[in-house]
Amino acid sequence: MKQYNLGIEATLEIIGGKWKSLIICLLMSGRKRTSELQRSIPGISQKVLIQQLRELEKDGIIGRHVYNQMPPKVEYYITEYGITANEIIDLMCSWGRANIQIRQQQGEDVMLLENDSK
Repeated sequence: MKQYNLGIEATLEIIGGKWKSLIICLLMSGRKRTSELQRSIPGISQKVLIQQLRELEKDGIIGRHVYNQMPPKVEYYITEYGITANEIIDLMCSWGRANIQIRQQQGEDVMLLENDSK
């Protein structure tokens, strides 16, 4: 039996790490192909992206639709269960934007590149 000391451990096990929250955030706006995700996440290798997608799919956060065509086409999407993580992801985004503002006010040379400032 797996045991956790705090609930946050279970959360981080699923959405923790460098890339998973970014992937979830991108998929919240709609279905995406692997290549779209890779272009939207500078610095992630295709191998790591595929690994992270598989883990999120195994955990039920995202789903995958494979089209029966040549060349193969695969799209990833947020599942109903994955949508329950939306509030957490939104809070992380808001906190990150506020953190960047504080750091800028303290004179740090940091910039946010996202298009839609919420």
